[in-house]
Amino acid sequence: MIPQNQRANLIAATTALYIAFILLGLTTAVTGPTLPELAHRTSSRIDQISLIFITGSLGYLIGSWLGGRAYDRIPGNRIIPAGLTLLAVATALIPFATQLIFLTLAFLVLGFAQGVIDVGGNTLLIWHHGAGVSPFMNGLHFFFGVGALLSPIIVAKIFSFTGDIKWIFWAFSIIAIPLAIWAWFLKNPPRHDKNSPRESARVNYLVVALVVLFFFLYVGAEVGYGNWVFTYTTTLNLGTPMSAAYLTSAFWGFFTIGRLAGIPIAARATPNKILFVDLIGCLVALGLIIAGSQSQQALWIGTILLGLFMASVFPTIMTLADNKLHLSGEITGWFLIGAGLGGMFLPWVIGQAFSTIGPYVMPALIFIDILANLVILFVLVGRFVKSDNSEIQKVNNTNA
Repeated sequence: MIPQNQRANLIAATTALYIAFILLGLTTAVTGPTLPELAHRTSSRIDQISLIFITGSLGYLIGSWLGGRAYDRIPGNRIIPAGLTLLAVATALIPFATQLIFLTLAFLVLGFAQGVIDVGGNTLLIWHHGAGVSPFMNGLHFFFGVGALLSPIIVAKIFSFTGDIKWIFWAFSIIAIPLAIWAWFLKNPPRHDKNSPRESARVNYLVVALVVLFFFLYVGAEVGYGNWVFTYTTTLNLGTPMSAAYLTSAFWGFFTIGRLAGIPIAARATPNKILFVDLIGCLVALGLIIAGSQSQQALWIGTILLGLFMASVFPTIMTLADNKLHLSGEITGWFLIGAGLGGMFLPWVIGQAFSTIGPYVMPALIFIDILANLVILFVLVGRFVKSDNSEIQKVNNTNA
């Protein structure tokens, strides 16, 4: 039974992390809807303004790497507020940037802050909840989805009232400041000491590399489909631009519903089983899209199923990795670096293949990507079972 004061702190810390991830989702999804206005403010062409995606991703990778190392050395209730403060500064400065160079620098800082917050949210939640983290991890990523889903709506509403995007970014900045102050006064969770013999002995760097590759492939598939399904639909004349936009919204909407459904499922099923069902479900959905390449119905059904089955993959592999590796901030940082690189690489590959081979290559590449993830999962589970059997054998030998 958890003492009342510890329980209250646990609830407060979890709530603060959930709100931080709503804000993370809001600021991650705000770039697309505001891109034309940002281009107008900086007198940039669309191909020039796309540089902010590169600098934002670079900042995220740096923030994930440095943030992961920092959480192992500095109390998390000091780093999370620092990340939120940086986010507030970046979003406050973006509307003032009238030259592309300053806008790209602002997005570099924003990406850095997002990387620090992302690593911190995943790491601190694991440290707070320990072995019971699985449903809470699904909740964390559900709230990120809520923020990403609400962001375009907020952009449209604020812009219709004010006619200026500055209030959109300033609203996010205003939210971040009190959240940073609140997080500063929360108690820090117990940390895994990566220098202790117990934790050092558990780190299997081959397994870590396989999980990093899993994140690379999975996030590439998620971002790749979400970014290219609109163009896929319109290029093949499977819908108008309006219906293609609705289809994209349906993908992210059912993705968010899937993460909500994943909370009670994670409390009842093991991560291994959830991941196998999710990946096979993704393959079935993509197979339906590929087989019915000329069918609007197949595209819609496949897209909805893909959103549902993809939803809980990210939080579940994070939970599985912690169950077996006892994650440090640094290892979590490497996972998110893999995720960030995958989110840049596969969408780029799809774009190159889209123009040279044709639109049908998009679901085919994502199918191959998910199939590779399924193979990696088989390897990971096999190594985990072997490791568990080895630990049991050691205990039996000691008792004998």
